[in-house]
Amino acid sequence: MTLIPLYNAGGVLAVSKPAGLPTQAPAGIASVESHLREQLFGPAFAAALAAGSRRHPGGFLGVPHRLDRAVSGVLLLATTPRAARQLSRQFQRRQIDKTYLALVTASPSLEPHEGKQFTWQDWLVKVPGQPRVECVSAVTADAQAAETRGCVLAVTGEQLLLELYPQTGRMHQLRVQAAARGMPMVGDWLYGGEGPQEPDRSSPIGLHAREISFRCPETDRPVQVTAPLPAGSLWEPWARY
Repeated sequence: MTLIPLYNAGGVLAVSKPAGLPTQAPAGIASVESHLREQLFGPAFAAALAAGSRRHPGGFLGVPHRLDRAVSGVLLLATTPRAARQLSRQFQRRQIDKTYLALVTASPSLEPHEGKQFTWQDWLVKVPGQPRVECVSAVTADAQAAETRGCVLAVTGEQLLLELYPQTGRMHQLRVQAAARGMPMVGDWLYGGEGPQEPDRSSPIGLHAREISFRCPETDRPVQVTAPLPAGSLWEPWARY
């Protein structure tokens, strides 16, 4: 697999992550990181792995940004330590703006309409022993605040296309917040969406990281990177967005 760069300057490498491929994984398991190391470092990467190297095999590639395995879209990586530090700092300070497209299933009783704007505010906590989170009350131990703003872009039958702007970056934030409002993402069996009878963690869901804005670590100039919608039946009806 060859990952196509969307942006490569100032120590920042942005790629379009395909759904089904984890951002990172243990050695020997395919991931965005392992594919990029093969592309960027070639024989040096293979030699480093053969020699038992586990820290930056082949050369430096920082991963300050992650997307869930089932999510597609723009992903930021760093090709220099300085860029990795700068991007991490921007994420921590919430100085990076992210825009997602979400394809959800909703009951007509919710009365959705194009152009409707909304804000979701919740408290989330990790479910012990499970790879998921849930919405809880603010007084729950270890609960973290989660906020997402958004709007309805299109309505077709029981499917809605949402544009989402997360203000916080919690685990599975967009997925659980949508599901909690009766709008699970298409294919997201983990949070109540319609999915395969035998769930596959590699199956795509209706969530795409459409756009990300940050400041270049070298020039401090604003940068905006957009990832096109992936090909395939899931997103084909929404290609004009």
